[in-house]
Amino acid sequence: MHILAVGAHAADMELTAGAAILLYTTAGHTATLLHCTLGEKGHAQKSPEEYGRQKLEEASEAARLLGAHWRLLEYKDGELPVSEEVSRQIAQVIREERPDILITHPPRSIHDDHARCHTNVMRANFLAELPGLFPNLPQHYVARVYFAENWEDMEGFVADTYLDVTTVFDDWLAASSAYELFRGGISLFRYQDYYRALATMRGCLGRADKAVSFMRPPGFGNKRGVLVL
Repeated sequence: MHILAVGAHAADMELTAGAAILLYTTAGHTATLLHCTLGEKGHAQKSPEEYGRQKLEEASEAARLLGAHWRLLEYKDGELPVSEEVSRQIAQVIREERPDILITHPPRSIHDDHARCHTNVMRANFLAELPGLFPNLPQHYVARVYFAENWEDMEGFVADTYLDVTTVFDDWLAASSAYELFRGGISLFRYQDYYRALATMRGCLGRADKAVSFMRPPGFGNKRGVLVL
């Protein structure tokens, strides 16, 4: 199995889907993180250039700790467009990586980059299946698509799938802590407290000590249930 998790910024998928990724890679599966931007403009004390260099190092370390590969599209933070160019770049990655599972942001968000990332990813999955595109790469379509739960993306988010991540939760915390953002000091938002509490709450609903939740796209014939390997 191969998971491809596409986030608007480095750290987005590590924080929201990282525990799921770690559970899969620990079981011998493959995972790839694709960041559309570094999220380099989010530090009040550091320039985008300085923070961008830091985020590169953090993304590399977090991926290593999650046992995942990572890739970067190199768009500027806060300026990710909805465009055929972006969708084609993601479609090319889908064809190259040939994932079995695709994870990204839900459709609506208070953060424009997240919503734009979602639109580009869903378009990319369609483009990746077209036989006339990228003639040197075989077409590929990902049928198993999941939206990760993010505190900025909760409008319209309805959890319908739960994954027990109890066994990897502490290691996921360590991997996420590769990011200064997660450790605290950059944002007033208490990331660690939120995601710890969220994992406990979702664990109550998913019949586990710690769990993460996902939402399936409408029309995919999904049923409320538990995600399994």
